[in-house]
Amino acid sequence: MLFKSTNIEECLSRTKRDDAFEKNLLKEVYEVLNKISSTDQEIRKKLSEPPKGRVNEFTFDLLDTSRIFHLSQIREICIDYRLRFLDTKYFKGPIPDSAIEEIKLLEENHATTLDGFKIMAPSKLFKLEDKDDPLLFAPIGNNYYYLVHKWGNDLHPLRKMLVWPFKNIINLAALVVLVSILATFLVPEGLFSKNDSLVEFWIVFFFMFKSIAAVVIFYGFALGKNFNPAIWKSKYFNA
Repeated sequence: MLFKSTNIEECLSRTKRDDAFEKNLLKEVYEVLNKISSTDQEIRKKLSEPPKGRVNEFTFDLLDTSRIFHLSQIREICIDYRLRFLDTKYFKGPIPDSAIEEIKLLEENHATTLDGFKIMAPSKLFKLEDKDDPLLFAPIGNNYYYLVHKWGNDLHPLRKMLVWPFKNIINLAALVVLVSILATFLVPEGLFSKNDSLVEFWIVFFFMFKSIAAVVIFYGFALGKNFNPAIWKSKYFNA
C-alpha cells in the first residue's frame, strides 16, 4: 500500500507528548470534576433542608408545558392513589444522580438557582426506602409546580382500586357493607334455623356488619390511619 492507515489512538497520544500541556489538561479536568462534585453536594444539601419559601424564576418559553401541574391536580392524584406531597427534607429514600442532573440542567438553562422542592410518593417512602415511583417537583408560583424528574418503577396497576376505600368514609362504609353481604352468603343454609327466611339473612348480615366494622374501626384507630384527603400534605406518620 502506498499510504499507511491512520491510527487515531497514536494521533491522540502524540498530542500528549508535551508534558506541560498534559499537566494543564489534567488540572483543567480536575477542576471541572471538582466543580461538578461541589455542585452536586450543594444540590443534595438543599434537598435535605427546609425550603426557603421563595418562588423559582423560570424562563417560561423554555419550560415544557406538559410538565406543569396545578396544586389541585396534584391533590387529586394524591387522593386517588393515597400518595403524599411533601418537602424533600421528609423524603427518606435516595435521590438518584439522574434527578440531580435534571436540576443542574434546569438551573443552567434558566440561569437561576432552584429551591422549594417537593416530592410526590407513597407514605412509606417518607419513612423507608422502597421501589415505587417518586416524582420531584419545583414550585413555579401561584400554586403551580414543575415536574423536574421521576424515577423508580410505576405504581401497581390496581393501586387506585386498592386504596379506593380510604378515599372517604362513604367508600369505606360501602366496602364494609359489600364484604358483610358476601360473608353472609358464605354462612351455611339452615345453620341457625331449619327454615331459611329473610329475617335470618338480615340477622346474620347485621352480625357480620358489626363484626367487620369493629375490626376496621379498631385497625384505623390502633394504627392512626386516616382518609386520603387528610394525609396528602401531612408530614406526620400517624396522620
